Amino acid sequence: MSSKRTAVDVDGRQLSLSNLDKNLYPEFTKGEVIDYYARIAPVMLPHLQDRAATRIRWPDGVDGGKFFEKNAPSHTPDWVRTATIPTPGSSKGRDTLDFVVVDDLPTLVWCANLAALELHVPQWKVGPRGKVHTPDLVVFDLDPGPPATIVEACEVAALLRDVLAEDGLESYPKTSGKKGLHLYVPIEEPKEAERTSEYAKAAAQRLADENPKLVVAKMERRLRKDKVFVDWSQNNPAKTTVAPYSLRAGNRPSVSTPITWEELESCGDAADLVFGPEDVLARVDEHGDLLEPLLKDHRPLP
Repeated sequence: MSSKRTAVDVDGRQLSLSNLDKNLYPEFTKGEVIDYYARIAPVMLPHLQDRAATRIRWPDGVDGGKFFEKNAPSHTPDWVRTATIPTPGSSKGRDTLDFVVVDDLPTLVWCANLAALELHVPQWKVGPRGKVHTPDLVVFDLDPGPPATIVEACEVAALLRDVLAEDGLESYPKTSGKKGLHLYVPIEEPKEAERTSEYAKAAAQRLADENPKLVVAKMERRLRKDKVFVDWSQNNPAKTTVAPYSLRAGNRPSVSTPITWEELESCGDAADLVFGPEDVLARVDEHGDLLEPLLKDHRPLP
């Protein structure tokens, strides 16, 4: 099959984009994916900056196979920033991988052109010379077990916000873009990377102890029916969470979307918190970046 190519200049970088009219979702083309990422870049890039990105690629669209890409491919342009990160126990049998760091618009467009629909990042940053810092974010993944939905996850998020506030911490919600919610807490980097995981686990267990009918903090799937699993494990330095404003793969393009506490508290139906690319661009025009505090409001863990 011949590949139709389009040469473009993105902030002074020459990119060759391919197959822009190919459907990556049933009714959403690769050109539209790239256009969305280019337009959302001003608010998305600060949340990607200095973080080693795992790209999930669907070269044949969401109905085809996907693959996780941590290592920079051999054809990575020399202007794309990469960081060599230790990966002990890697399934590839390597001690380090060269991650792509999405610091600028050309890199984001380059990723989108490779059909990297989803971008996932860790809670820590990498310094200019490759030093891996301890986390500056704590994240909770609120995952409703059917028949519970995001409506119950919203209820749990409000309870968790109050637990965190007692410890002097502010939290900020976004949708996962699927069926759950993520709650982020900006923190001062602790001395030990494990500290955030320990704190998150304790907070989740406390919430489960206080609300046993609604919340579960243990990993076993059988415990999750009609409850909300507060997954604290994404604070493990080896794990990543879908980035704010990232697309998600599905029948239609949905976005991991920052929301307000008012929206969260008034959510009466799962459909209330489903947002597509155009919705999210309109929301940014209205609200700006609701997760901007994550970039600067860092507080010490108790």
